Amino acid sequence: MNSIWHISRRPRLSRATFPAEAALVLVLAGFAAAPQQAAAQRLLIVNKSSNSVSIVDPSTRQEIGVVPAGFAPHEVAVSADGLLAYVTDYGTGAQPGSTITIVDLEQGISLGAMSLSPHSRPHGIVAASDGTIWVTTEGSQHVLHIDPIGRRILQEVETSQDVTHQVAISEGQQRVYTANIGSGTSTAIDARTGKVLAHIQTGAGAEGIDVSPDGDRVYVTNRVAGTLSEIDVASNQVIRTLPVGEFPIRVKMRPDGTELLVSNARGSEVVAVSVVGWRVVRRLQIGAFPVGILITPDNETAYVANTADDKVSVIDLVNWTLAGEILAGDEPDGMAWVPARPTGSPNRD
Repeated sequence: MNSIWHISRRPRLSRATFPAEAALVLVLAGFAAAPQQAAAQRLLIVNKSSNSVSIVDPSTRQEIGVVPAGFAPHEVAVSADGLLAYVTDYGTGAQPGSTITIVDLEQGISLGAMSLSPHSRPHGIVAASDGTIWVTTEGSQHVLHIDPIGRRILQEVETSQDVTHQVAISEGQQRVYTANIGSGTSTAIDARTGKVLAHIQTGAGAEGIDVSPDGDRVYVTNRVAGTLSEIDVASNQVIRTLPVGEFPIRVKMRPDGTELLVSNARGSEVVAVSVVGWRVVRRLQIGAFPVGILITPDNETAYVANTADDKVSVIDLVNWTLAGEILAGDEPDGMAWVPARPTGSPNRD
């Protein structure tokens, strides 16, 4: 195939691929002890102020383990096969980060960090179906296409936009899109060539981003403007904009493509937006300063990270009610879902 999403077959992975010392950190007691546990669904929560990733059993809503990350991590993505997680070690103003922590989800260990130097402040991250990842680096105004197994950068795409923050991919259209907070834009990139196709003006404070299931639409939350924008991928034009609330900071499309969930950080709420009707149809008050959103593949549950009160809200999407809370680490933010795998699935060794 010529598609960039299938550039190579993923090699079998062993710990020899990584520095020997990286495999010494085992902090997930009980997580990999039995095949049944290794095959179960898991929720990953990045804790910015704890420098860690919590691994949570969604059936009990209990933290079952913690894996260390780099300094002040923000976002996480899981490989398509559910075996690895990648965490962006963003850092702070005084101590900017420049690495991605790689986590073995079967063993519950950190496999060490991949350096992105000279790029810094890695933030948004998304995993492609071929095993590669795309990462924004705010410090260098880039998007990097990375082979995490070989620990090499395949493409370095300069956006030249201020605070290139989040990233999403439309594999069907072979496009990559970023949300650029300072510029109030979304940058469209040809994934095959790395060419910047357009800087699309969406609204002040463009931050959250997601793609429709068919890959034909991109959605951007503009936190300063208080709006949600819809971009047509074919034309790279904004076709609709909607006021959604106070400081909309993230957006996630429900798996069936009917609604979008938006976290309004200063409103301490999540709102549901009808894609067809293009209007806010429901609101739900949750915790303080909600940011990251994750929706389960069965479309029945959403998790929203409330960074100001160190809790993750569990939302019953069927009944649109607050169903509970998860206590993880300090300042939870990015989240990812680890899919279940059949018991006895072969490992990488």
